[in-house]
Amino acid sequence: MTTPPTVTALYRYPVKSLRGHALDAAAISARGIDGDRRWMIVDANGRFLTRRETPAMALFDVRMERDALVFDHPLVGRHRAPCPTDAALRIDARIWNDSVSVRMADAETNAYLSRALGKPVRLVFQGDEGLRPVSPKHAAPGDHVSLSDGYPLLIVSRASLDSLNAALAVPVAVERFRPNLVVDGGDAWSEDRWRRIRIGGVTFRTPKLCSRCIIVTQQPLTGERLEGNEPLTTLRTLGRMTKSGVVFGQNAIPENDGVIVPGDRVEVLETGESVLD
Repeated sequence: MTTPPTVTALYRYPVKSLRGHALDAAAISARGIDGDRRWMIVDANGRFLTRRETPAMALFDVRMERDALVFDHPLVGRHRAPCPTDAALRIDARIWNDSVSVRMADAETNAYLSRALGKPVRLVFQGDEGLRPVSPKHAAPGDHVSLSDGYPLLIVSRASLDSLNAALAVPVAVERFRPNLVVDGGDAWSEDRWRRIRIGGVTFRTPKLCSRCIIVTQQPLTGERLEGNEPLTTLRTLGRMTKSGVVFGQNAIPENDGVIVPGDRVEVLETGESVLD
C-alpha cells in the first residue's frame, strides 16, 4: 500500500527561465508562490526570452532581496537590480500570445544583462497592476498568472519521476522539470487524475498536465543539451503524449491564499479520467 502524498520540496523562480531556489515555506496567493516569475528578460521588441532560444540564461544565479534581485554570473560578476517602483517606465511585453503591462528595470541592469547574453535585452517586472489571465480553456473567470508559461504553479510527483528514471539510461534530477511543489508518496502518475486537491489549507484546481519543451533536455546549471533529446524521447515511449505534446507534472491554480511547508499532506478532493487513458 502506498503512503499518502506529502510535499517534500518547494521552489521559487524569481526570473522566468533563470535558476530557482528551494524554500522552507511558500506563501501562496492567486498567481502562485509569492515572488515566483514576476521578473522576465525580454528582447529589444519586448518579447519574452527563455532558455529555449537563449540557453546561456542558465548561467545566471539569482536571489531575491526585499526590494531587489541580486544576479551572479561567471563572466560578468554580481549585480543588484532594484525593483522598479510605480513610477517606472511601463511597456507592454509579449509572452506567447499574451500582452502584459510590465515595469522596466533601470538602464544599468539592462546593460549588465545585455553584456552577459551578448545581445540587447531588458529586464521587466510584473507589478500587481499587470494582470494576465490564465487561458479560459482550463481556468475560471478571474484566474490570473504571473510570467510563467501558463499556470500559477507546477506540481511534480517523485513517484512519477522514479518511474521515468527507471526507463532512462541516465536518470534526471527533479530540478530539470522546474517544479514549484515536489510531492512524494502515492502511485506513479496518479497526479494525472487529480482535479482538485488541498495542501496545508490551500485548495487547488489541477486542470491540465504540463506540456514539456526542450528546456527539460538541458542541464539546469549550464544550459547544455543531453544526448538523445532525453527525457522527452523516453516520455514519448512511455505514452506521455497529448495533443499539446509531451506531458509531465500537473499544473495548479490556487483557490485561496495560505502557506505551504515541506511535510504538508496532499489531500485529493476530486479526481477524473486521465487524458492519457
